[in-house]
Amino acid sequence: MPGSSTIASLFPQRVIIGVGELAASNDPSLTLSTYALGSCVGVVAFDAQVHVGGILHLMLPDSTIAPERAAAQPAMFADTGFPRLLRDLTGLQAAPHRLKLFLAGGASVLHGVDPFQIGERNLRAVRQLVQQNSLAVSGADLGGTVNRTVHLQIATGRVTWRLPDCRESTIMLD
Repeated sequence: MPGSSTIASLFPQRVIIGVGELAASNDPSLTLSTYALGSCVGVVAFDAQVHVGGILHLMLPDSTIAPERAAAQPAMFADTGFPRLLRDLTGLQAAPHRLKLFLAGGASVLHGVDPFQIGERNLRAVRQLVQQNSLAVSGADLGGTVNRTVHLQIATGRVTWRLPDCRESTIMLD
């Protein structure tokens, strides 16, 4: 019936992206969410013209340490997950030159000195990929010592992120 509300519009859906996973969508009833971005980095991308967005929750910077794992789970690594996110978004008609990014995570969550510096290495890898692909970063919440939770509303491009102390911030990727 024209003009009627749909179930999806009455009850928006949430898709959870776990560690080493990604999701992309053009469904305006969806909110994509990822939790506990500590040393991991969350890459949120949105094309406002076609309302296509996605989130990548990468865990490590370089897949060469575990090529078989990267083949099975490319989103685990920056160098395999980032290109996969871009392919998934363009497959939904997003254009790379229109994408706006929000980056979160890359924290040093270990108490004391972090000999592996995973958060910093993840950030370097993501920044290099952003630069190589000439993409626009509209906002970021990076580094520090706390984790973040991030949500992307596909209908609007609104990104909300929350810190453990319940502080919440929002940016529009439009």
